[in-house]
Amino acid sequence: MANSPWGNGPKDGDGGNGGDKRPGPRNPWVTPDPVDINRGRKPRGPSALDELLRKGRGGFGGGGSGGGGGGQMNLPESARLWKWGVGALVVGWLLFSSFHIVPPEKEGVVTRLGSYSRTVEPGVKLTWPAPIEQMRMEDVRAIRTMPIGSPNATDENFVLTRDQSIVDLAYEVRWSVREPQLFFFQLADPEGTIREVAESAMRATVANFDLVQAIGPGRVEIEAQVQQRMQALLDQYRAGVAIQGIAIRQADPPSQVDEAFKEVTAARQERESAINLARAYEQQVLERARGDTAAFDMIYEQYKLAPGVTRQRLYYETMENVLSNVDKTIVEPRGVTTYLPLNELQRRAAPLAEPEVATKGGQ
Repeated sequence: MANSPWGNGPKDGDGGNGGDKRPGPRNPWVTPDPVDINRGRKPRGPSALDELLRKGRGGFGGGGSGGGGGGQMNLPESARLWKWGVGALVVGWLLFSSFHIVPPEKEGVVTRLGSYSRTVEPGVKLTWPAPIEQMRMEDVRAIRTMPIGSPNATDENFVLTRDQSIVDLAYEVRWSVREPQLFFFQLADPEGTIREVAESAMRATVANFDLVQAIGPGRVEIEAQVQQRMQALLDQYRAGVAIQGIAIRQADPPSQVDEAFKEVTAARQERESAINLARAYEQQVLERARGDTAAFDMIYEQYKLAPGVTRQRLYYETMENVLSNVDKTIVEPRGVTTYLPLNELQRRAAPLAEPEVATKGGQ
């Protein structure tokens, strides 16, 4: 008979080795025969496969008794702690991914398997655990500022005006998120889109104003028109953004002609100042004329009632106004006592009295 891989073929009374006296390799699947032990042969240890199976059972918490491995499995303390840790992780995952607290200034956008599901208001909200549903919060109360251009001469933002002039503009865009679901999913780059829309709206608006208006009195109107244009464009894009306002920080001509333009501006201001002074003088003259007219109308009413008395009174008042500020000399005919100029005497006596008073004060 051919030899098996484990030795010669078995014979009666043989414990698994060949009939010859040469002991072949032991079958790893057969337990050592007690007859071999009685014959004086040293039993060999468990095979490598048995050791592997035993270690595997021990790693999973089972320990078989005897060689059959059918004993009751005993769970060690480390395996129990490991299972408790896994359970705690699962509970924590459910809590942190299902319960959400939305602050008062924010709104939450819930996505289900990556698609938009709903928008939730502030408060404690419940969702399916991740990754089934996820929530992304956005502040809808904050006013954000986006500067465009710079007051520094190194960063110029040239815009063309209606009269083919160039103005260097620096302005800020104030905006906020109105609909967070559109802000998240409608535009790939919301802030970049807002910047481009602001620049486009500003150029289209300034093109309707000349240089003097753009750098001076037309700023407020330009800001209002830019805000309206931006809001209309962003609503068409469904960006979910609200434009709160535009603030122009700088509106100057290019730096190459800045000095000449300042001279022109100074001359323009002087012209405006002269015009304002002339208008003020005009108002004074008109008011004085209106006052004289009202006084003449009152006198005329009195004159119609008593012409003689009114004429005499007007004469006396006129002479009083004329002669009150001039020196008077009165010449009387002979036989009349000479007029004593009391006013002149008092005027001459006043400088003499002042040194006397000063001397008394020094003593």
